[in-house]
Amino acid sequence: MTVNDDSFTNWKTREEIAESMIPLIGKLHRERDVTVLLHSRSLVNKSVVSILKTHRFARQIAGEELSVTETMPFLQALTALDLGPSQIDLGMLAATYKADDRGLSVAEFTAEAVAGATGANKIERREPRDVVLYGFGRIGRLVARLLIEKAGSGNGLRLRAIVVRGGGEQDIVKRASLLRRDSIHGQFHGTITVDEDSSTIVANGNAIKVIYADDPTSVDYTEYGIRDAILIDNTGKWRDREGLSKHLRPGIEKVVLTAPGKGDVPNIVHGVNHDTIKPDEQILSCASCTTNAIVPPLKAMDDEYGVLRGHVETVHSFTNDQNLLDNYHKSERRGRSAPLNMVITETGAASAVAKALPDLKARITGSSIRVPVPDVSIAILNLQLARETTREDVHDYLRDVSLTSPLKRQIDFTTAPDAVSSDFIGSRHASIVDAGALKVEGDNAILYLWYDNEFGYSCQVVRVVQHVSGVEYPTYPSTAV
Repeated sequence: MTVNDDSFTNWKTREEIAESMIPLIGKLHRERDVTVLLHSRSLVNKSVVSILKTHRFARQIAGEELSVTETMPFLQALTALDLGPSQIDLGMLAATYKADDRGLSVAEFTAEAVAGATGANKIERREPRDVVLYGFGRIGRLVARLLIEKAGSGNGLRLRAIVVRGGGEQDIVKRASLLRRDSIHGQFHGTITVDEDSSTIVANGNAIKVIYADDPTSVDYTEYGIRDAILIDNTGKWRDREGLSKHLRPGIEKVVLTAPGKGDVPNIVHGVNHDTIKPDEQILSCASCTTNAIVPPLKAMDDEYGVLRGHVETVHSFTNDQNLLDNYHKSERRGRSAPLNMVITETGAASAVAKALPDLKARITGSSIRVPVPDVSIAILNLQLARETTREDVHDYLRDVSLTSPLKRQIDFTTAPDAVSSDFIGSRHASIVDAGALKVEGDNAILYLWYDNEFGYSCQVVRVVQHVSGVEYPTYPSTAV
């Protein structure tokens, strides 16, 4: 047999195994509310090729490819357990099992590793929590996609309504079309129908009421059967507590802002300070996409090396706030054509660090340049550390953080030598460390952090909403920094 024949036979074998994994993953998700992950990447509703590619990706960060032949026994072991709602990482199971020297079988090791989610320890499946989107722009539609995707188990978060201003004839049809097709993020995964008479969009079986209102105070959500809902404000029109309090109408219990909050509104970066949210807090902010991109790696670096000071330069994709062609704009420079120019502008991300990381004593400054790409940005984080180190040490540390730490859902890691911005469209992480661009000399470290400022940020928003709603299930095996 030739090398080519051997490679093809190996591929077909792995393809067959991946195919057999799909119904097991789906059944765990639908019947037990268990999300199967691989190095923090969900395998739910993924194709055969997607599952194989996700396994191969482990080679970039762990040094060797993870095969479905290694993870399938763990998946089979999970199906035999009395599991409760949870997230279980096959990559972590395989890695920790390989490092274990007690001679346990896969079934024995798996049962021990996920014991917190089985039998008397398992948590009960919770009733779905109603969610309302106020505004339906770039972030609103991506958050809608994520909420619909996560409603597959019948529990968790349930998107009940979208509030928008009336847009004229066939308004709901046009909004549904924008949800169905996206020039950057592609087609919606599923089916969407519209009932104009009832002003309802039905997406993958989820009936979503479209409510037309010009003012938050004019809506009574209980009229639509909505109770104790979390409202996500995607407009950014109100950013302080007084303004956002307008959303606290009948049927709404909490308000989450998808922009930096002002005044005493808590700015939350999931993975870093979400545990500080008080149970009775009704209004909070998810900060900005750039804040979410820089704060997790900044925390990781401060934890290990100490950070004395830093500067972040963001090279950011243009946004709807800018003009397509030169025209009046209230902000300096942003009136110039976004698709034709690099535009120097300000960023509030550096000052927002203090809200998310109050224990960080380092002074962080920042600036930004908007560039002619529609999505994915990069933050260049220049840090003066409290001790000298080496490039190899920082490289290995950040790789391990992306794999095994509590920040692994926020920080990703790539060693691809020819990585460019479009490679990270659709990334679910808050930021991705570019290993090839990393620079370290003595006590100075420069990190290059890619981030999908639309989709990655939307994932962070949904994580915060899951946390405050009480449907953020624990992940196994547990991790430690």
